[in-house]
Amino acid sequence: MARPRVRLVVTADDFGYCPRRDEGIVEAFLAGTVTSVSLLVNGTAAESAAELARRHSIPTGLHANLTEGRPVGPARHGSSTLLSPEGFFLGKMGFREALASGDVALPQVRKEELEAQLSRFRDLLGTAPAHVDGHQHVHVLPGVCQVFAQLLQASGVHFTRLPLERGVGSCAWLEAPARAFAITVERDARAAVDPFSRHGLRWTDAFIGLSTCGRHMSAHRVLGSLVQALEDIPAGHALTAELMTHPGYPSVPPAGGCGEGPDDFSCSWERLHELHVLTGPMLKALLAKSGVQLCRLGEGVPCETILEPTLEPSPP
Repeated sequence: MARPRVRLVVTADDFGYCPRRDEGIVEAFLAGTVTSVSLLVNGTAAESAAELARRHSIPTGLHANLTEGRPVGPARHGSSTLLSPEGFFLGKMGFREALASGDVALPQVRKEELEAQLSRFRDLLGTAPAHVDGHQHVHVLPGVCQVFAQLLQASGVHFTRLPLERGVGSCAWLEAPARAFAITVERDARAAVDPFSRHGLRWTDAFIGLSTCGRHMSAHRVLGSLVQALEDIPAGHALTAELMTHPGYPSVPPAGGCGEGPDDFSCSWERLHELHVLTGPMLKALLAKSGVQLCRLGEGVPCETILEPTLEPSPP
């Protein structure tokens, strides 16, 4: 039997953010489309999410968080460059601005938070994460990516995410701010290739999800992004890819979030839209027709069997 040309891991981010979001993520997993989740260990529903992961044998990674809510590590007990005076992380753009201006102490990133989040994950799941990526892509930021890669190597975690999506800068349907952010993420991801490679990290050959987030997701756009990823790939060559998703039922304040309540995106219809696309018949039919095999990473299917042959660090 010929090997499928594309083997696709579909990851649902923000597991543990709130029970309603987690309900949708589990629904998409049981429907067979979502194949992996990334857990926010400082999410208000982290404990119940971990129980769901164990109950349904969901391959689970760590969604390392340095931008939203309250910390789980030593930073919460005192002043830290990672936090506002109120004791919360600085936010998606606030953290980036502080990092760019040199106001973030990189040793604190590891010692005060990332190590604690890995420990919290092991406490919740009883095992190391199958992979580690970054909430709002913090893991590829300058300086942070080196700290991140060193810690994962020391912790024996081999798999991460490289959010480098081909053609995202030319996606006309993305609003200007979303397109600008996606281009910035891509730039940071390219610069992270070297430290990730030097510390033995691996990732899929292709990544999609920046162009198909929220209202912009559709079965045809997902497939179109995969087709772009296949350009210049020799015939018969197998490609591994990751689709980043954010499905779920909308959060209802004050429930949810990471200590500050749920954000607007989590409360909007866009999460539900992603859930409907992922659980509807069209996406699975299009993927199957195109020879795309959905794959689980972690529990139940060894990483080496599914991904290792084509998970070598990709060139920038």
